[in-house]
Amino acid sequence: MKKILQYLFEHKTLSREQAKEILTNISNGHFSEHEVTAFITVFLMRSVTIEELQGFRDALLGLCVKVDLGDHKLIDIVGTGGDGKNTFNISTLACFIVAGAGQKVAKHGNYGATSISGASNVMEQLGYTFKSDAAQLKKEVEEAGICFLHAPVFHPALKSVGPIRKNLGLRTFFNILGPMVNPASPAYQLVGVYNLEMARVYNYLLQQSGNPFAIIHSLDGYDEISLTADTKVITHSGEAIMTPEQLGKRQVAQQDIYGGNTPEEACKIFKTILKGEGSWAQNAVVLANAAMALHCTGNYATYNDAYVAAVDSLESGKANACLTKLIALQ
Repeated sequence: MKKILQYLFEHKTLSREQAKEILTNISNGHFSEHEVTAFITVFLMRSVTIEELQGFRDALLGLCVKVDLGDHKLIDIVGTGGDGKNTFNISTLACFIVAGAGQKVAKHGNYGATSISGASNVMEQLGYTFKSDAAQLKKEVEEAGICFLHAPVFHPALKSVGPIRKNLGLRTFFNILGPMVNPASPAYQLVGVYNLEMARVYNYLLQQSGNPFAIIHSLDGYDEISLTADTKVITHSGEAIMTPEQLGKRQVAQQDIYGGNTPEEACKIFKTILKGEGSWAQNAVVLANAAMALHCTGNYATYNDAYVAAVDSLESGKANACLTKLIALQ
C-alpha cells in the first residue's frame, strides 16, 4: 500500500485494472485500517476518474453475492448520499410508491454514513430483515412488489470499510459506487447525485449500460428532486432543467423535508408519509421522485402521466399496502 499511496501522492491516477486490483485486495483484508483510510482520503482531496470508478465497480461486482430475481424488469431509486442535507428517506419512500403503481423494485441501500438515517437504517426500523436468499427476495418482489438489498450483505468490500466510512463521516468514492453495484442488475435506474460533475460521470457510465435511466440533481445541492430549487434531469435521451412547479406543482422550503434527529424519528416520518398523512410538501417531494422513476421506464407517455400514477399509488393506499405485505413476509 505504501507504494500505491506514494504513486497517488504524486498526483497520478490509477488505470481501471489497478483500481480493480486494489479494491479487491482491500475487500480481502490485505491492508490495515490505517492504510485503507489513507487510500480513501486521497479521493477526498481530488476527484475520482472514470477509469478508477470503473475499476472499483469491476472489483465490487466481481466479488459480490449474485442474486437472480427472475425475469422481472426491476427499477432501483437511489441517491449517492453525502449531500449533507439530512432529508427524510425520500428515495426509499419513492420506491414504495413506484411498487404500489405496479413497477417491481429492487432497492439497494446501506446505513447512512453522512446522514442520521440511510435506507438500511429506516428499513431495519420498519422491521425488515436483511438477507441474501434469492428465493425469499424473489418472493418479496412477486408478492409485495419490492425487496431490499442491504449492500454489506452482498458486497464484502462495503462491509470491511463500513466502520472506516462511519468514523470519517465524510462522503467518499463508496457513495459514488453504491448506485452502480446493485447485485440484481435492475433494468431501470433513477440516480440522485450531489453535484453536476458526478452527474456527468454517471451519464457516461449509464449510457454505456444501454438501459433506460434518469440522473437527477437539485441545483441547490440535494441528491434528489427536492423541490427547493430547479432540478437538472439527465436521461438516455437528453438533458433538461426542470422547475419545482413542473415537477411537483410548487416550490417547498428546506425545513419541510428535514429528516429528524434519530433513526426512530426518521422511521416515524416515513410511516406517516406512506400512510398518506404527510404534509403537502413531504408528499410533493416523494411523488416527484416516484414520478420521475416511473417516467424513466418508458411505460408512461409523459412525466405528468407518471405523476398521476404516483399520486394514485400513495392516495389509494397501494404504496402502504406494499410495505405492510413486505414486513409480513419477514
